[in-house]
Amino acid sequence: MKEKEPFKVFSGTNSKYLAEKICSSLGCQLGNMNITHFADGEFAVSYEESIRGADVFLVQSTFPSSNNLMELLLMIDAAKRASAKSIVAVIPYFGWARQDRKDKPRVSIGAKLVADLLSVAGIDRLITMDLHADQIQGFFDVPVDHLYASGVFMPYIQSLDLKDLVMATPDVGGSKRANTYSKFLGVPLVLCNKTREKANVVGSIQIIGDVAGKNVILMDDIVDTAGTITLAADMMMKAGASSVRAIASHCVMSDPASQRIQDSALTEMVFTDSIPYTHKCSKVKQLTIAHLFAETIRRVVTNESISSQYIV
Repeated sequence: MKEKEPFKVFSGTNSKYLAEKICSSLGCQLGNMNITHFADGEFAVSYEESIRGADVFLVQSTFPSSNNLMELLLMIDAAKRASAKSIVAVIPYFGWARQDRKDKPRVSIGAKLVADLLSVAGIDRLITMDLHADQIQGFFDVPVDHLYASGVFMPYIQSLDLKDLVMATPDVGGSKRANTYSKFLGVPLVLCNKTREKANVVGSIQIIGDVAGKNVILMDDIVDTAGTITLAADMMMKAGASSVRAIASHCVMSDPASQRIQDSALTEMVFTDSIPYTHKCSKVKQLTIAHLFAETIRRVVTNESISSQYIV
């Protein structure tokens, strides 16, 4: 009898670049699937190989447009109807995560809705990275493996060998993340207090802490229009910082983010490749998370500890 493969990895359209790297790290082939598009914009998903009784890992970040989420939902539904043994959604960037609570009357909680959609579609497990809010894990009734980009960023920061290093956060909401890095590296922490006029528009920023003569690294999870992080960098340089770099997990980078970063005081802007970056900006650098996700998939398949691979 032919020996059955223990698992199979498939990818949606816009995360194929990352899925191929993950498969390369795992030493397996990316599964064959077909996505048919109709004239009216509708599309259909089909697996071009048997997945009956297999542990299926579906790689797809749910960044805009919503087609990426819809594609993933159809992939999950098709896998369930094709008798997959288990279905694991591998979502490096979990979209709609900024809508994690009712912060004013009569608004949706988009993150909970997406969690419900994935659960109803039929996932048995979720693997994701650096959620905008940790409590989103509680929106699911299936196991959630929440990975951290620190496994990629920490070695990079150490490789820079910067003197008089300071970790900073562009807003108070990211203080927990930046504090974790500052404690591990044994360096000071600087905070910024941000006020917003409206969504994607920063009102003002005040620096809490000393940056004079320091090499600053700003930490964030998402950079969308880059208004906050570039304003914080410019203010820190005016306050006497020697240099300012920025590190963020997810490269959303909506226009005019690339131009803002290019024109800013930032030395460089470092992301993971959870989202593809198609614009051109000489200051933007992406570090791959393929090995991190490949190792997690391997550990899920072999029932090993996930948390033991975290640096912090």
